[in-house]
Amino acid sequence: MRKPSFSSSARWLATLVALATTLAAASEYHLIKRIPIPGDYGWDYLTADSEGRRLYVSHDREVVVLDLDSGAIVGKIPGQGIHGIAIARDLGRGFISCSDPGSVVIFDLKTLAVIDKVTVGADPNVILFDRKTQRVFTADRGSKRVTALDAKTGKIAGTIEALGGRTEHAALDDAGHLFLNMQDRHTLVKIDAQVLKVLETFPLAPCEQPSSMDMDRAHQRVFIGCRSGVMAVVDATTGRIVTTQPIGRGVDATEFDAERGLVYFSTGGDGAMWVFHEDSPDKYTLVENVKTQTGARTMAIDQKTGRAYLSVAEFGPRPESPPGGPKSRAPMIPGSFSILVIGQ
Repeated sequence: MRKPSFSSSARWLATLVALATTLAAASEYHLIKRIPIPGDYGWDYLTADSEGRRLYVSHDREVVVLDLDSGAIVGKIPGQGIHGIAIARDLGRGFISCSDPGSVVIFDLKTLAVIDKVTVGADPNVILFDRKTQRVFTADRGSKRVTALDAKTGKIAGTIEALGGRTEHAALDDAGHLFLNMQDRHTLVKIDAQVLKVLETFPLAPCEQPSSMDMDRAHQRVFIGCRSGVMAVVDATTGRIVTTQPIGRGVDATEFDAERGLVYFSTGGDGAMWVFHEDSPDKYTLVENVKTQTGARTMAIDQKTGRAYLSVAEFGPRPESPPGGPKSRAPMIPGSFSILVIGQ
């Protein structure tokens, strides 16, 4: 057999390097498209209904509903001071938390028509539907309480009062427990979702100001984004801090993709999305630090495609604040509110 020449070997090696470079580049996260949404006003959480192929975008005075595949706007649901959206597919209902000063708007998933409006505590932020108890939970920051609604009837099933701190994001384990961040107390509260009782309070140091949260239910791991610039992984059974790793500033969203074993953190302060791989329930490796846009803080993951959706807008110079008054906000540039779609 004739041995390959040096030049042919070099060409073959160069081809392999080029192929490896191409594959590596193809695996990197990047901006796929930007979806403009009319309306020059604020936003909060997004919710991706991967099965129903809908993306629900909070937009202050309305929820804008997008087709996850095309990005087209398919409808809007009115509200006031909108924070979050929860979906109960089996019941054909959706639920929206509103600070007006505190209510849950119930809507039909097919028609997007409003069915009912239920008064809860002041400033309900996160909202979640629990398949185990068939309840909808809101964390009412202004009232420092949790409210539970019967998802079928829309009636209040009960509350947990006097939590004594700033409630922030939450997660459900689908086994009868609600986990809730107490942001100003730097703790994680474990709640019995059926009897509505605080079971345990876990300290989170070195995680300070716990903000965003999601959960690996199969392995009982809670993922928390901390405003102190770290992500924390907590054993949901014992409260043990499994690990922490540095992330950026201003985290406000955490999402877990169970099929791909990926945990996402969105940090609006530095405009980045941090992607970690769950090597095992106790070991996590940073996959990529993806550049997004400053202020892109809230996020949803489409569990079908693995794509990330982030709300964002552009702002002009901040005006001077009045002497002794509150800090002035920078004005939103008209027509700049949009959804970033990021994927591989």
